[in-house]
This record gives sequence, structure tokens and C-alpha cells, in this order.
Amino acid sequence: MAQKAIREYDAKSILAKHWDKYFPDFTYAYETVMVQNGSDLTELAETKSWLNEKTLVAKPDMLFGKRGKNDLVLFRDAKPGDVKLAKAASWIDEKSSTDQSVYFSFDGDTPTGEPSVDRLTHFVVEPFTPHEQAEEYYVSATCVGDDDVIYMSAEGGMEVEEGWDEKVTEVAFPITATEDEIAEKIRANVPADVAEKDKANFAEFCIGFFKAYRELNFAYLEINPFVMQGNKIELLDMVAKLDDTAGFLMVDDWGDVAYPTAFGMEAKSPEVEAIETADAKTGASLKLTLLKPEARIWTMVAGGGASVVYADTIADMAGIEDLANYGEYSGGPTTGETKFYAETLLDLMTREKDPQGREKVMIIGGAIANFTDVAKTFTGIIQAFEEYADKMKDVGIKIYVRRGGPNYEKGLKDIKEAADRLGLYIEVYGPETHVTDIVRMALEGEK
Repeated sequence: MAQKAIREYDAKSILAKHWDKYFPDFTYAYETVMVQNGSDLTELAETKSWLNEKTLVAKPDMLFGKRGKNDLVLFRDAKPGDVKLAKAASWIDEKSSTDQSVYFSFDGDTPTGEPSVDRLTHFVVEPFTPHEQAEEYYVSATCVGDDDVIYMSAEGGMEVEEGWDEKVTEVAFPITATEDEIAEKIRANVPADVAEKDKANFAEFCIGFFKAYRELNFAYLEINPFVMQGNKIELLDMVAKLDDTAGFLMVDDWGDVAYPTAFGMEAKSPEVEAIETADAKTGASLKLTLLKPEARIWTMVAGGGASVVYADTIADMAGIEDLANYGEYSGGPTTGETKFYAETLLDLMTREKDPQGREKVMIIGGAIANFTDVAKTFTGIIQAFEEYADKMKDVGIKIYVRRGGPNYEKGLKDIKEAADRLGLYIEVYGPETHVTDIVRMALEGEK
């Protein structure tokens, strides 16, 4: 399962979109906006009247927790629940105007370790929800081994992780569990400390939550806390990851969801984002990580396992500093998808020559495919060669190919003939050549 973290705003939007299906007996106002600065918030208030009418809560939405302990949740001006639009806008401008230090571990309320320092760029703003501590609850779900697991607690908020074993009830379900079996087991395991008046509603909410987690293809889903006031639910804080392998099936259900770079992490390049977008729209797998774009050795490897083997072999023989990228194309991509993937790599490869004047190396590898038509995917690579041939020759690129699987003989023949026609240096090998041998020959220039 490939997991991709999403913003709290997007997680709430997905649940809100499907609320009536999974939570028909509960109400949820879903008054939530995401902004990048105070002006954005003020402008939204022209069409969303609740921003002017209600007191507000503002917090960063950048894939990190412990926002409260980092003093990055605005819910009070003079007292809790008195923050109005102008204060929220000015606070967001203040927090986004300079770098912020964020700690990820605490001893009580005292931060430990080194903080991450970065600029806050996205904030979520919602109405303040007056409530008692006893109305806060916790629920989450994820996959552990072969089971889906739901975690439930009568205590929500920042301290639930402290004393987890005592506070949280864990219930596991095999993938074959029916809806009736799941519902029965959740009802039977409602935490004892849940208020008696809330027990029935708590169970029904958790049943709907777990069903939403499964059917909407979340890899991880947490609400901490949610406030339960009779049949009224408020989702105060959420953390979510989506199962990226289901992305092409869930376009309508998820909507225009973003996969942002977490706070303190280097921003993704446009090329990586483009591959991720393409990956989300296909049943195949397209993955790209840029390690050192100025390096001379690039790989285009079919299969996740094979990509690891090639990367490890290159690192052993040449050193990791010479490896430009890591990634894979697999799962039967179309000719067009393979062409796009190859063009992305070639565009990056041909932007500049090797600083040391060496020729660059492109290894097109893979294990022996089970069902991917090698000739079909190689047609996409050939089309990319035709677009970039002049740039490839100008930079100086040697191509080494090793592939097996359905139609591999035709694929190898076609790519060899195309490269020769275009005046590109190429060496072509079938599955009889070991991965380590192809890497060695590529690095040493030996046949």
C-alpha cells in the first residue's frame, strides 16, 4: 500500500462530501476554509458569512502535529472562543511572514530535540466549537499486517498518545470481515469510559467512520478529537493518508486533493509533481524521486523490486553521489504513459552536461515482466528518444538496456534499431544478462 499524506482541509472535505452515506444519523456543519494569508481569509468572508458571524479557530495545515504544544493554534484573543475575523487574519499574516520553529517531540509541555524551521504557507480556519472536555472523543483506523484496525478512546486531545495502552481500545478486522461482523464487534468494544448517554451514538459513529475509511481508500484516518453533542458532530482535528494505489479509481470520490510536502521538507520539483499527477490517474505505477539531478547516472527501471536492486548496485559500484534518481514504471503502463515518463527523465538529463565532462549514462532496466508488454512500453521510450535525440547527443548520453518479459525480443530489437537510426549510443541485453553485469558495463563502458 502506497500512503500519501493529505491536508486536514482535504480530509474533512472528503468526509463532508460523503457524510450522508456514512453518517446519516449525524449532522456536521462543515464550515472549513484553507487560506495562505490574511487577505485570502478576508476575501472569503465576502461569500462565506459565517466567517464574519462566528468566532474562529486558525491553525497551520502543513502535515505536522502537536500544533497546540507549538502554540500554533489560535482560539483565544483575551479568552477562549473570542477570536473574530480581523484577529484571525492578522495572526495568519504574522505566522506566515517569518520562519517558524516547530518541535515534534515533547516531555510534557517542554520541547525536546531540534526543531524544524520553515515558512508556514497554508492555514485552515473554522468556527470555534464551545464544548466540555467530556464531549471530546478519539477514533482512528489503519492497516496493520493483513488486518484493518480501529482505535477508539473516550479521551481525545493532545494527551491521548500518553498512556495509549490504558486509554485506547484496539479492534482488528480481517479483510474478509462483513459489515455486520464489523458493526457487532465495534458495538461490543465501545470503551467503558465513554459517557453512558453517548455510548450508542459513539458506536454508530465509529461504525460509519470505519466503513468510510475502508470504502474511500484511506491508508490512515484519525479524528482527534471529535466532539459529540447528541447527534451533532464536530471534527476538530484530523490526520489522513490516502492509499495512492487506488488513486485512479477514486478521482470523483476524493476530488481535487493535493499531496503537499510536509513542513520542513524540501519542496517537490515540478517534474516529480507531474509524475505523481500522472500516477494518480492510471492503474499502472509511475514513481520518481530526484536524488541529485546534476549526477550522471539515471535509471528508468520497470518494477519496484528491480528499481531497488539497480539503485543498490549503482551505489555499491559508483557511489550514491553519482546516482541522479530513483523510481519505477510498472503495472502495464500505456505507450503514452511510458513516453511521458521517459520524456520527463530525458528533459532532466539533458539540461546540462556533466560538470566533470563525462558522458551521462541511462540504464533502462527491469526484471522479467509478468504481464507488461515490453514492446509496447519500449514504443513509448522510442518516441521520447525521437523528441530528445539532438539534446541527448549534445550532452553525451550512453544507453544501456536490459529487459525480459512478454514481447521482449521485439522490444529490444525496436529500441536498438531506433537508437541506431537516431545516432544514439546504445547497448541492448536480454534477461540472460545479470543486473550487476549491466550496471558494471554501463559504468565501465565495457561490452
